[in-house]
Order: sequence, then C-alpha cells, then structure tokens
Amino acid sequence: MITIAGKRHWLWREVDQDGFVLDVLVQSRRDRKAAKRLLRKLLKKNAMAPRVMITDKLGSYAAARRDMGLSIEHRQHKGLNNRAENSHQPTRRREHQMRRFKSARQVQRFLSSHDPINNLFHLWRHQLTAASYREARRAAFETWADITSAALAA
Repeated sequence: MITIAGKRHWLWREVDQDGFVLDVLVQSRRDRKAAKRLLRKLLKKNAMAPRVMITDKLGSYAAARRDMGLSIEHRQHKGLNNRAENSHQPTRRREHQMRRFKSARQVQRFLSSHDPINNLFHLWRHQLTAASYREARRAAFETWADITSAALAA
C-alpha cells in the first residue's frame, strides 16, 4: 500500500522466481476487477502464462483467475509471497527521497522506468565470488552507459 495525496493506493507487482520485477501497476482498489487487470497485463506482456502464481491471501486473485478461465496453480501463503514484498524496498527508499509521490500517474511512470533499471543492477551477491561479482557489476555499468549515451545522442 502507498499513500498518495492522502488516499490509499495499492502497488501490484509481478515478480519472477529470481526476484526480477516484471511489471508494476498502481491502482486505487484491491478487488476482483483490479486483479483481473493485473493478470491481463501480465498475460499480454509475456508470451505464455506462468506455471505457478504465488500471492498473498487476498481472495480477489482466485476470483480473477476463475473469471479469466486460467488453469495455473495458485498458491496463497504468507511466507511464499516474500519475493514480491521485498521488491517494494527500493520503491520505499525512493519515495522517502522524493518526499512522497504526488499522483498515481507519477508513481506508475516512475516505477515503470525504475524497475527495469533496478533489475539491471540486481545481483545475487551471496551466490557469486568477488571476482565474478565485480565483473557482473562492471558489465551492468557498461550496459547502463551504452543505454544512456544512446538516449543522449538521439
């Protein structure tokens, strides 16, 4: 949940098994219609449906899945949802730096660009040796430099 201009909005995130954020959606409601919108967006963006969907215990996910006729396995568990919950941390830090977000459109625009960039620098430090971590980090910064220099040249 995120507060924008005194109103509660819900931050819906689609996160894969490796912790990479696939998509973000900011909505003022947390009901079946909102869950269907999130699922439609996920299915439209990806070539195939996920094998397993892990969510919190909100019943809207199951209702939306039934309405759409999806046959994916749905797991609702408090602990399994941690990957999605932890993906909110960079957003919270950024929200604090920006002195709160002013509108839902601003949040959606910011997160739609922020999360792919954050994914670029998202490395599993505990699974890499120091040398391979430095190499992966160097490659990420080179990629970022290529992207930003191409954007400046255009």
